[in-house]
Amino acid sequence: MANQNKDNKKITVENCPNTLEELESMTLDPEMAELEDDEQEDLAPTSFQTDKEPTTLLEAIDNVNIVLDNMKDGLWMFDCSYCHGNNIDYLVSRLHITPIQAALFSLCVELSPNSITYSDLACQLNLSKARAMALAPHLDGLVRDRLMKMEKDFNGRLCYNVPFHTIRVLTTDSDFQPPRRKVKNDEDLLDYFHGYLNEVQGEGLSHMLIQEEVEALLDENKGLHIVEEINKIDLDERDRMLLLFVCERLVVERENEFTMFDLDDLYPNRGEFQKARDDFRGGTHNLIRAGLLEHTCNNGIVNPDVLTLSQAARKTLLSDIKMAVASENVSGLVAAKSLQAKELFYSEKVAKQVDGLRLFLERKKYKEIMKRLGERFHRGGLTVLLHGGPGTGKTETVYQLARQTGRDIMAVDMSSIKSKWVGETEQNIKALFDRYRAIVKKYKVAPILLFNEADAIFGVRMSGATRSVDKMMNSMQNIILQEMETLDGILIATTNLTENLDKAFDRRFLYRIEFERPDKSVRARIWHQMMPELEEHECEALAERFDLSGGQIENVARKFAINSILYGEPTAKRLENLTELCSEENQGRSNGFHRVGFVA
Repeated sequence: MANQNKDNKKITVENCPNTLEELESMTLDPEMAELEDDEQEDLAPTSFQTDKEPTTLLEAIDNVNIVLDNMKDGLWMFDCSYCHGNNIDYLVSRLHITPIQAALFSLCVELSPNSITYSDLACQLNLSKARAMALAPHLDGLVRDRLMKMEKDFNGRLCYNVPFHTIRVLTTDSDFQPPRRKVKNDEDLLDYFHGYLNEVQGEGLSHMLIQEEVEALLDENKGLHIVEEINKIDLDERDRMLLLFVCERLVVERENEFTMFDLDDLYPNRGEFQKARDDFRGGTHNLIRAGLLEHTCNNGIVNPDVLTLSQAARKTLLSDIKMAVASENVSGLVAAKSLQAKELFYSEKVAKQVDGLRLFLERKKYKEIMKRLGERFHRGGLTVLLHGGPGTGKTETVYQLARQTGRDIMAVDMSSIKSKWVGETEQNIKALFDRYRAIVKKYKVAPILLFNEADAIFGVRMSGATRSVDKMMNSMQNIILQEMETLDGILIATTNLTENLDKAFDRRFLYRIEFERPDKSVRARIWHQMMPELEEHECEALAERFDLSGGQIENVARKFAINSILYGEPTAKRLENLTELCSEENQGRSNGFHRVGFVA
């Protein structure tokens, strides 16, 4: 009789589905397998019973295949009461499978090492292809128990085969043990799931089988903390699978972020995958709404295509896993421990101010100061403006203060925050401060939010702005002003120009340090630090003749080192060559451009 799917379309051998997606969309009519009792008796094999009891797995499989070769067709398989006998019972006992699975497994072993398609089963059992496909649940059970493997061939057709580890069980006549999903702790559970995913990788395994594996894993480990927390959340089976997958990626593979394409195999078809991708991008997916997943954010830019497990979910789900704490490193931060020590030279006045700022940033002092300010109802937060000419050490001072006080740096890249799209720049600024607030709450030591070379950001706001660009800048500046007013953390800005500084910004900077160009004595010390091989009189001569900043002196030292490698530098001409390089550096800077090139 013809079978029908849920759309009442007849399924024939010609239009029968070949792929996993097509198979899963079918709803087989239960009448397909209904036969009259006398008809079933005529079609069923006489018996899988033999006079002699089988003594090995391969012997029982061979006896089953002898009967299968002599049967009329396989319609009897739709009624398991006809699948009996000592050979079938022996396989059921040794392999922990059902009687029908025992018969199908024996046939697959006989056909191995070739991959077995539904067409192969239809041919061997003398069935229509549609009826052969109705045996899929029994074959899938063998896949779940790891006795069989499922994969796709080059034409995208589903097929089954007998893996090597099963062959070893048969040839050594070992006792087969179904997978043991019971584990000791949360980390072992994620390790098990990781191993399972690696085992089935590339096999085109049905997402439904992976989903069933997740449910079985959670069901057999209900007492574990992570399982208890997952069960408290109102999620369907697919979202539970996605959540466990994300936890596995974070804990086992140490991957803090992932894209939607990493989840491709967990969806049954392209349509459902694209819908989920749109939900994730739009922030409407159940896992995002539940606060379990969130978009990544780098320098204030939200990336809707990259996701990560939220901090709240990490603390809730992974609290029993030690590495969960270590995994809380935040991307986009410059770690204090990665900064190299560098000696800086200041005038006496600037040195005193920088040292005072360093004391403020010391952990104990900072904590004590913030506490005292709170008790007196003063707003917290530290805002500092470092201003002065280029090359005077403003930015390097921030990095050295961060290194000395153990504070990471969140450096703001304004070029990536500004957008040509209306309203997007303002959103990026808000996201930047939202991210910084989240980091401050999570970190024991508040990092430094650094606006480097922020001349344009803190400039005078335009009154009566009519151009969209001017309106955007005013809006962005208003947001920054409000955030500085309520800041709970440390904001440091550096700028070369202060003449155009908006008065509202000026008022919100608690400290201002002006970096002056180094005087003669400081310049001599910088020369000695940059080029220890110089004699004292050479350092003093260069410092006396050229009014260079620390950055300019470093440029000269670097070019001198390059020329020495390229052409060689006799000691007798060292001062002469340095003088020439200093003249070029001074001239290039004073004329508003920086000359480049090599000097022989």
